[in-house]
Formats: sequence, C-alpha cells, structure tokens
Amino acid sequence: MQTPTKPCGIATNAADILGKLNVESELFERGSLHSRSPITGEVIASVKTSDNVALDRAIAAADAAFRRWRMVPPPRRGELVRLLGEELRAAKSELAQLVTIEAGKIASEAQGEVQEMIDICDYAVGLSRQLYGLTIATERPGHRMMETWHPLGVVGIVTSFNFPVAVWAWNAAIALVCGDALVWKPSEKTPLTALATQALFERAAKRFGDEAPKGLCSLAIGGRELGEALVDDKRVPLVSATGSTAMGRAVGPRLAQRFARSILELGGNNAAIVCPSASLDLAVRAIAFSAMGTAGQRCTSLRRLIAHDSVYDQLLPRLHSAYRTVAVGDPREGKHLVGPLIDEDSYRRMRDALAEARDLGARVTGGERILSDRWPNAFYARPALVELREQAAVARRETFAPILYAMRYRDLAEAVAMQNDVSHGLASSIFTSDLREAERFLSPEGSDCGIANVNIGPSGAEIGGAFGGEKETGGGREAGSDAWKAYMRRATNTINYSSALPLAQGVQFDL
Repeated sequence: MQTPTKPCGIATNAADILGKLNVESELFERGSLHSRSPITGEVIASVKTSDNVALDRAIAAADAAFRRWRMVPPPRRGELVRLLGEELRAAKSELAQLVTIEAGKIASEAQGEVQEMIDICDYAVGLSRQLYGLTIATERPGHRMMETWHPLGVVGIVTSFNFPVAVWAWNAAIALVCGDALVWKPSEKTPLTALATQALFERAAKRFGDEAPKGLCSLAIGGRELGEALVDDKRVPLVSATGSTAMGRAVGPRLAQRFARSILELGGNNAAIVCPSASLDLAVRAIAFSAMGTAGQRCTSLRRLIAHDSVYDQLLPRLHSAYRTVAVGDPREGKHLVGPLIDEDSYRRMRDALAEARDLGARVTGGERILSDRWPNAFYARPALVELREQAAVARRETFAPILYAMRYRDLAEAVAMQNDVSHGLASSIFTSDLREAERFLSPEGSDCGIANVNIGPSGAEIGGAFGGEKETGGGREAGSDAWKAYMRRATNTINYSSALPLAQGVQFDL
C-alpha cells in the first residue's frame, strides 16, 4: 500500500480544492503517480492510476453508453453540456487555482483557461440545434438526395499539460452534443485538474438525470502504455491527441493501421512578421505576450520574429527592455507575468537550445535560471531573446520554452519564405498597416499555417474558429466552425418517392 502524501503548504491547498469539488481523497492520496507542482517542485499528491484492465472496462462502459446516448435528441444532449457549463462557472475560481498549482500558469491565464471551457460549452449548446445536413440536387425525377450526420462512437481524448482542461472541453463539449461517449487520458503531469473536471462533469450528469448513461464520460490516468492501449482499441473510432510531434508520429500510424480517425494537435514553431508600416506599440505588446506568456509553453507561442530592416533597430531595443524587466516568479502572486517551466527536462531543452545559439554567435538576452536557491526542484527561467544573423537550424526546431529568435528581412516574399521554412504549420501573424501586405499574407502564396492573423500575435485563439494546423502540426481541427463533423459519421441518402426506377448516369437495366 502506498504511503499517503503528507499535506503541507501547496499540497494542502490542492487537497482542499479537490475536497471542495467532491473528489474522493483516495484518488489522490494513496496512488502510485506522484503529481508535482512546478511552482515549488514538490510532490503535492499521489494519484491512483488505471491499468489496462480498468481501461478496458471504461471503454466497454463508454461503448454501451454511446448506444443509448446516440438516441437522445441533440438539443437534449446540449442540455447536459449547458449544465456542465453551469458547474464550470460555479467552480471557476477553484479549478483555475488548481490549474495554477499543477501547470504553473499565472492566475489570469488559469482563469482564462476555465473561461475557455465555459465558452465552448455555450457554443456547443447552440450547435446542438444546428447539426445540419444538405439537400442535394438529383438527376433522377421523383427522387430526393440528402446527407445526414450520425453519432460516431467512443472518442478517446489525450491531452497535454499546458492546457490541462481546456483542450478536453474543446473535444468533450462538441463530442457530447454530437452523440458520442468519451474516454479521457490526461497528461500524467496534470492529473489533479483532470480529477476535478471529471467530478464537475459527474455533478452535471447527476443533475441531468438518467438519460445520461453511466460510463458516458470516464477518466483513465496513467502513462504511455495506457495511451497506447486507448489508441489501439477497435471500439474507439476517433482519438483526439494533443502533444508533441513525436507523439503524433507514434499515434497517427497506429490509428491508420486500423482505419480509425485521428485529430492530431501537435507542435508549432510560430512566427510573426513585422513590416515597415506596423504600429510598433501594438507589435511590442503582442510579441511580448505571445512569446513570454505561459512561459513559452503554448503550442501557439511565438518562437520566431522576422522584422524588416527598417524597423528592426527600433523594435529590438523595446523588446530587450521588456525581456529584462518582465516579472518572473510564483504564478500565484499577481505581480508575476511569467511562471515556471513544467519540469527539469523543459529547462534542459531550453538551456541546450540557447547554448547552440551562442555557438552560432547569437546575441542572447535572458535565459538564465532563477529562484533555484528558494526552490531547487522548480525551474524558473527568464525568457530569452536571441538575435540571429539568419534562420539557423536551432530556430527551425520547436523548443517548448520562452525563447524568441529575432531575424531581419528585406522584402515580404523573403519574410513569408522564412516563416514557412519550418516543419510545423500551426500559427502565424503579420503586423502591418498596408492592406496589400496583409492580404498577400492571407492569400494562397502567404502563410501556410492553419492560423494566420493580422495585427495580433499567433496565440490566444477563440473557440469560434476551428483550431489546428498543417504539416507536422498534424492537420487536426478542434473547437468551432465545422470541426464538429470530425465527431460524426456522414451518410448520403437517396429516397425514391416515385413509382419508376430511373438509374443514374442513364444506365439501362431492363429485365
């Protein structure tokens, strides 16, 4: 039997929040998975994990739940999601505090993550009355052709530490109104936020009543082996997986081998182009948030800055000042804008990337580890601004840390080519007051990313648009627009209401 985690300080705070949200203490006191807070580096909980037998039971229960849930009318399914949104509103402060404790986000960003969950619930409730098909013109008289959309099945959701609850909500809210059941495998770095979210869903389901079958939404906490078992299970026709490109390379072929669907949300090496006509006041603020916010641990974080020769020498001193003065520290304290990296491995990758840049002769501002005397097992680092003479290999690779590589360009075609000359294609932006430059950037010869913005940074997407990217970002789309179609199956229907039997394409087959 595992020894219970000894409550102290931040661990006590986490336990109090979980208790308030009705999470059973045995789930986080006597387990084998040690959850650490990046704020202090200390163990804050010992979380109970699932084995493959438990996962098999969860998938079986989800499959059975799906067969009932698919017959509930979509607007009624939307009512469950509305109730989930109410529970999230009521628990917004507590869940956000837990996001801060476990993921290291500053308070406003943690609040924003929970708000994103609420927003997607609101969106999905409306969507539940708008799951539309088409009536299609037919060449045959006395016939009608249409397409209909039906629930797909069990959806596996694999989430990452950097948005430990919002990405689940993007998938869950849409999948539920589409008539699907859910099995969630969260990051082993952020299991407590998952336990809390599951408890909130169960509250909503209890209020909803018996129409929400047992097993409709379940949680499976564990490591890579558990994720592989979820990916390989034939009862799961869709897996939405968020994580590294390396993870996507492993998950994608396994799903393709059994002809299952995937929604892959992987890495991003995002760039911003600053043109001669740009408002530098606007650009500096947007660049600072996009590059330094969340300690550079968003998939949409700004990692490359491509500034025109004519503005580079005005822009960089202002950025140097922002990088030297930005407040880094305990994210629970309102004065800090940048919190810790998630763990030592993240810091090591940041340190190694900066060493490689220095070997190339780059000018590096920031990047040093701080607060190690206070918290030796936590990894705080000042954001790094790296000036490169050209776009070297180190800048073409994604490093999941607050590093911004700054480079010059002479004409827009060169800047766009630099932006696109990486393996990922998630988010991008341009700062300009020239309509032609903006439209060219958004045109087929412009940005090759799934997200292309004008006069805002690449991060901070709203849920109304489809979120995702191209190339090694994975090609998946979540949240708004028509992303809901990935969670349903399409049927094309032809109805003959005449007494004749004309065949398509003029085929004759008279008996």
